[in-house]
Amino acid sequence: MKAPLFFSVVLMLAISANSQSYKKIHADAIVCDTHNDIISSCIERGYRFDEDLTGKTHSDLNRMFRGGLDVQVFSIFCDGKQKDPYQFANREIDTLYAWVKRNPSKMMIVTNPKELYQAVKEHKLASMMGVEGGHMIEDDMNKLDRLYNRGVRYMTLTWNNNNSWATSAEYESGNQKTNGQIDTTSQKKGLSDFGKQVVKRMNELGMMVDLSHVGDQTFWDAIKISTKPILVSHSDCYALCPAFRNLKDDMIKAVAKNGGVIDLNFYPAFLDSTVSAKQKAYYQKHRAEKKELIASGKKDFEADDIIAKKYPEEIAEMQAPFSLLFDHMEHIIKLVGVDYVGLGGDFDGISITPKVLTDVTKYPEITKELVKRGYSKTDIDKILGGNFIRVFEANQKGKY
Repeated sequence: MKAPLFFSVVLMLAISANSQSYKKIHADAIVCDTHNDIISSCIERGYRFDEDLTGKTHSDLNRMFRGGLDVQVFSIFCDGKQKDPYQFANREIDTLYAWVKRNPSKMMIVTNPKELYQAVKEHKLASMMGVEGGHMIEDDMNKLDRLYNRGVRYMTLTWNNNNSWATSAEYESGNQKTNGQIDTTSQKKGLSDFGKQVVKRMNELGMMVDLSHVGDQTFWDAIKISTKPILVSHSDCYALCPAFRNLKDDMIKAVAKNGGVIDLNFYPAFLDSTVSAKQKAYYQKHRAEKKELIASGKKDFEADDIIAKKYPEEIAEMQAPFSLLFDHMEHIIKLVGVDYVGLGGDFDGISITPKVLTDVTKYPEITKELVKRGYSKTDIDKILGGNFIRVFEANQKGKY
């Protein structure tokens, strides 16, 4: 065999072995994503999660299986404008239960680690719930308890809006707007006395305290009070992209000291510091066009979809490079180690995805890149889900 041909064969075998390696690692790992908004998307758009939604959403049941997802935390979300947010939260919980009831061989509601492992063993999607926004308990601790009893296992203390007992990152950063103006509400930053009681009650219940979306002072108040490891379900690193939703380095270190986990968001504007300005220009450019579509009877999301499909090159310009996700991941790892990072993609809650990670079928690409970068199987298992499961177990300790 001639030398060039020999080396070509060796290279092809190496590539093939690497491909098999990452696929096996991905298949063997318990892959967890801690934040997906498909429930609210399906309700808003009239879609069914257990049908093929390719081209309509980032997620559906069969595509989650194709992506090798084992555990999905479904977001229970409303933006605070609803008259009865607690009732709306229960409607979304009912929706997930209906999906599971229709697909008992494919899905299972999971409320503790024992059930999580059982679902994985039975090759069912371990379906968990996280409430995205403390306003949904309507200042009533009994409603917090009821949400826990229905299966909710984390609550994000705020969404972008404040509630009466906690301030959000958007508010604390001065970005929150009311009718186009900066909100000058003089709410004291951080947790109120009731907010501190909420954190303590969550610890007692075994409900993970989620600090994505919260303001800096709320973050520090909560992490100081919490006696259990906290969750940051879908956020990135401020040092690489100074968006108000991202964690500063001292916060990352505090999460590690607490024993928590930071699950990375895939939203380009939180990964790539150049995207926010591009988005602003895009929406301004197509403002009149969107207004006309809405005037013709299209819903807000329909107008956005029509415009996005009409100008794919402009959308592509706003998609962050795939490599940036790993820059954020490695920033955390260099600061505090591999035990404190995971995945919280925010699919179907984001308008644009990064390159490569265009829907839930693409999770194996993350494993492929981690193998390429030289991560061990042990570390990959932690990143893909092991770190989140550790935090879940710590919060549920003594509960099952």
